[in-house]
Amino acid sequence: MEVNDDGERRLEMESVLSINWAELTRECLIDIFSRLSQEQRWIGPMLVCKTWMNACQDPSFNTTFDLETRFLSFPESINWWIPEFEDKVDSLLRSVVDQSQGGLTEIRVRHCTDHSLSYAAESFRCPNLEVLWIKSCPNVTDASMISIASNCPNLRVLDMSYSYGISHESLIMLGRNCQKLDILKRNLYPRLNPLRPVIVAPLDYLASYPKNANVEAEIIGRHMPQLKHLEFRYTTLTAKGLASVCEGCLDLEYMDLYGCISLTSDVITTSTSTLRNLREIKKPDFNFPMAILRMSRPGNPREG
Repeated sequence: MEVNDDGERRLEMESVLSINWAELTRECLIDIFSRLSQEQRWIGPMLVCKTWMNACQDPSFNTTFDLETRFLSFPESINWWIPEFEDKVDSLLRSVVDQSQGGLTEIRVRHCTDHSLSYAAESFRCPNLEVLWIKSCPNVTDASMISIASNCPNLRVLDMSYSYGISHESLIMLGRNCQKLDILKRNLYPRLNPLRPVIVAPLDYLASYPKNANVEAEIIGRHMPQLKHLEFRYTTLTAKGLASVCEGCLDLEYMDLYGCISLTSDVITTSTSTLRNLREIKKPDFNFPMAILRMSRPGNPREG
């Protein structure tokens, strides 16, 4: 019996359609799912059946937990600051920590709390953690950060910008225990000012910004000499604090001081003259109108 080309193609198609996808081995599923992003796995294969869900939970898929790209894809919302939203972020982080089985190396989140971060750090659940971004996390405090410092010695990159519950106490422990840390970002929101970009955050939180930048700078200079990259935007840093950083962190290659309105151009030039490896520095805009000096008093953020 002869079979023409159309018949052969029909038989091939029937053969493909007759494949029992439930019989695919775990190794095959992992190879297929590895071509998807973490988010694609969450909203696709994980919802098909238990076998596929288990394959998506393989530790090899959970070395990185990155919600930052997801946050950037949406307009900022005041609803991100409510406890219910934080609970969802905490739940996701705890789940990935469990699935990683100790292999998690990068965490990039916003609006998590001490509950999930302490969980990640305790019992050496993330001993290989190298990158930690916890931007805009009002309920992350020294309690969880000290645990991170104690149990994650391989930390290289830390971004704790806009997280005002973290104090200089955490910086001390991080400096003592995380000797590989060479990138630190401690940026604050701009002061309340009609000329600044719109910030979506509770007014009382904006008014509670840390005001002891010089103390933090002294600790950074004393305990983090290995730093190469430092961001300190919109802090209350003065000449004294900048001198502490420049005297202690001689390997700095990049420094961002934008918005540090207590510094002058001459002070910055003098203090950084000893930094032989400094390649780039972002200075405050000294041409800002005087209105930027109108800072709200804590407890009454609308008063200038």
